[in-house]
Amino acid sequence: MYDTNILIENGVNLNKSLELFGDIATYNDNLDEFLDDVEDKLSKLEKYKQYADMANYAILVHSIKSDAKYFGFDKLAEMALEHEQESKNNNMYYIYDHYDELVKEINRITNLVKQYLGLDYEKVELLEENNIHPNNAILVVDDSNVISGFISKIFNNTYEVIIAKDGQEAIDKLSVMSGGIRAMLLDLNMPNVDGYEVLKFMKTNDFFKTINVAIISGTESSKIVETTRDYPIKAILEKPFNETNVKRVVEMVISR
Repeated sequence: MYDTNILIENGVNLNKSLELFGDIATYNDNLDEFLDDVEDKLSKLEKYKQYADMANYAILVHSIKSDAKYFGFDKLAEMALEHEQESKNNNMYYIYDHYDELVKEINRITNLVKQYLGLDYEKVELLEENNIHPNNAILVVDDSNVISGFISKIFNNTYEVIIAKDGQEAIDKLSVMSGGIRAMLLDLNMPNVDGYEVLKFMKTNDFFKTINVAIISGTESSKIVETTRDYPIKAILEKPFNETNVKRVVEMVISR
């Protein structure tokens, strides 16, 4: 006999769910199907997120929302609904910013179901291993907090990400810590001191020998190549971009 208190004490709205399933035996049988499906759904969700495939992401997160509502996982249903709405609005930055929270709740529910059904489950939340590369800092120079935050989250466990909100702040950081910076992602169009001034500063101080630069831009690549022809730019990261694009460009720039 399963102990339903395990579910109720952990926030599962069991009474509401039983109005749909009719009895606890049917509910339990369907929980097995939930466990069978959830791993595959998480795998696909990660893929859609990486490629910024918001159409398929919205479809899949809608399915997760529906499952959560049926089983009384109210918190998960609410979170999935928010992801569904934002993905339909093509708000990839919201999705990326809140993705880990959604996955954490899915994993919490998965382990709760396993505990309830008498299966092996994770009792301790493991900390992620810190794999930050020593002396491999990335300087992200962009006046958009959304852009810099998005890039920072992608590499927060791989590289030290340093943020500069404008060209002057970038110049100040380069002046005192250039030796630890391996790559820079630089927006050219910023208020006050723009990215071109940063490039001039780097050339004057011979920083291109140790720091590889990629340009962040919403302009066509051919125009960027023309306006930066006097500088050894290694790559261009065109907006709008997704996680896969950013990783590809950064790894390419870091390795050169």
